[in-house]
Amino acid sequence: MKLSDGAKKILNDPEKIKRRDEWFCRLQNLFDGKPARHVMAVKGLCGYPADSMILYTNPEQFVLECLENLAEQVDRRGDDETQFVPPCIEPGMYGVHFIDSFFGSRVYYKKDTHQWYNDRLTSEIGTLQPPDLDKCEIWQIAKRTVYAFFKHEVTLPLFGLPTIASALNIAVNLYGQDMLEAMLTEPEKAAHDFAVINNLLINLHRWYLSILPERQLQPVISWERTQPPGYGQICGCTTQLIGADVYKSMIAPLDNELLGVYRNGGMMHLCGNHSHFIPVFREMPNLKAIQVNDRAAHDLELYFTGLRGDQIIYLYPCEGMSADKAMQITGGKRLVLVDKINAPIAAC
Repeated sequence: MKLSDGAKKILNDPEKIKRRDEWFCRLQNLFDGKPARHVMAVKGLCGYPADSMILYTNPEQFVLECLENLAEQVDRRGDDETQFVPPCIEPGMYGVHFIDSFFGSRVYYKKDTHQWYNDRLTSEIGTLQPPDLDKCEIWQIAKRTVYAFFKHEVTLPLFGLPTIASALNIAVNLYGQDMLEAMLTEPEKAAHDFAVINNLLINLHRWYLSILPERQLQPVISWERTQPPGYGQICGCTTQLIGADVYKSMIAPLDNELLGVYRNGGMMHLCGNHSHFIPVFREMPNLKAIQVNDRAAHDLELYFTGLRGDQIIYLYPCEGMSADKAMQITGGKRLVLVDKINAPIAAC
């Protein structure tokens, strides 16, 4: 299985790579607190095959078709002066349940909802053991996607990781409400399982960092949550189910440690009511960006005024928080719009 000459030429185009790296520099300047003339906007391209389920039976074919599809999109789209349009592929295995399967949880897909689900573990909280990665089938598939990507020797596309998530997200996937109760009634047992999960997540990120070029590695939703090279990402969805004190004492140190695997720290994804954690977020040195969408986006002003001056906000505009309203709140400072725009938006 060989990438076509035309696709390979497009995905190694020196001018396109130069343009991508110029946008990376603009993003890094934003993270560094340097003034910008325009608000940063990101809305990239992601290549997928017609049948994405071939990922699980033939990951090499999946990668090949992703790259061919992506080359066509890049060729049609061309460069964009108004926003960063990074070209990406992302083998998103098992959706948000990728890690669940490592611990023996059954993961399955429902065609009627187009979603992945998992069965909870029946083992006692506090007894979770590190998985044997050599016997983990989905991990072998994940590695094959990386090796296949390397085989085609393309230097323009970004490679998005599967959803490695966070210790709290995975623990609640595995044990549901029982884990939330254990955090209050049996904190030592809960802490044991959190540590086992977080150590696995750290090891997986370190493996990807040791294999993929930093300039092409991006965490999940690579085409919209694109960060400069050297930044990681965790999922904070489940934090809204616990109190700020519990998060600060039990989870924040793990999240901060996980982001610290990357030389520049990284981003936390939020999609619900998480604003009561802002004082804790301020104290996490490795937390360099917050990504907000849906309900979390409504609290943009709280995040903008409450976070550190060096923490960036990625905003998905939505009903209740438009791009115009976001501009009124932020003046365009510390803001990345994840949206398609027709013209650059001037920053104050």
